[in-house]
Amino acid sequence: MDRVFRIAILGASGYTGAELVRLIATHPGMEIAALTADRKAGQTMGEVFPHLRHLDLPRLGTIAETDFSGVDLAFCALPHATSQEVIAALPRTLKIVDLSADFRLRDPAVYARWYGHEHLALDLQAEAVYGLTEFYRDDIRKARLVAGTGCNAATGMYGLLPLLKAGVIETDDIIIDLATGVSGAGRSPKEGSLHSEVSEGYHAYSAGKHRHLAEFDQEFSRAAGAPVEVTFVPHLLPQNRGILATIYVKGDAARIHAAFADAYADEPFIIVLPLGEAPATRHVRGSNFVHVGVIADRSPGRVMVFTTLDNLTKGSSGQALQNANLMLGLPETAGLMAAPLFP
Repeated sequence: MDRVFRIAILGASGYTGAELVRLIATHPGMEIAALTADRKAGQTMGEVFPHLRHLDLPRLGTIAETDFSGVDLAFCALPHATSQEVIAALPRTLKIVDLSADFRLRDPAVYARWYGHEHLALDLQAEAVYGLTEFYRDDIRKARLVAGTGCNAATGMYGLLPLLKAGVIETDDIIIDLATGVSGAGRSPKEGSLHSEVSEGYHAYSAGKHRHLAEFDQEFSRAAGAPVEVTFVPHLLPQNRGILATIYVKGDAARIHAAFADAYADEPFIIVLPLGEAPATRHVRGSNFVHVGVIADRSPGRVMVFTTLDNLTKGSSGQALQNANLMLGLPETAGLMAAPLFP
């Protein structure tokens, strides 16, 4: 690479922050110049994440004491409702990829309705580009601020956006039945994420009211050119990583499969499986890849679409790095072509 860009990771002590460090560690065009974690400031990254002890990394500091003058791009891996105020205070010359929900929704009124408070950086919200790379690639290249998608939202959208754009499915009665690993809830201690609460069990959560419904409404309606509302039920899997969505639609299986094959023919990270084959979370674990499957139901006119990805990689940090590559003029696949971990 002709140039090595200097990168900051804000909120490096969370799962997505650690995943960013893991990916950037072998990136040929990036070096980590600053890491922040206010509650763990002063510690080394190896102390917080022993699996990263082998890396020569800056010590964790606070955002307030970080010098951004030599930083080209910052990843903001902070909690929802925190990023907007932090990003508003950063230099306007800094490129930013935000991994929170703060800038995903274009309509401020919709944001306030789903998140329960007014947005505190409306000028930035208007500037932000939605970060589903394969569908907003050209806008992302020119953007200063990119809003990463929700991991569940991305999984559902990879299985529906091409079909809505191609008009090969009916827009009513779409059901997204999704299961996700525990790391999607973040690293902060929560009673519902304890091993004894999660292991040996499987349960639905936020049925009918999950905040990713706002992203689905926004993106599906835009793709279809008319209002589209889906039924979405997420479930918690007793595993660390991975999301699998089973999507029920009305249409012809062969046409649906052909629409995926056409839409994703040149996409380096999206693999469309042979018609009749379903994907598995273990086949994308730790990678930036998405597997898409199509199976005809026994009832004529009904089809099952399957999508799977790793929520921490392609669903969050890998997607963020893919977008950062575009924003910095680097090869889109740089640092992201490692094969999935198996078994």
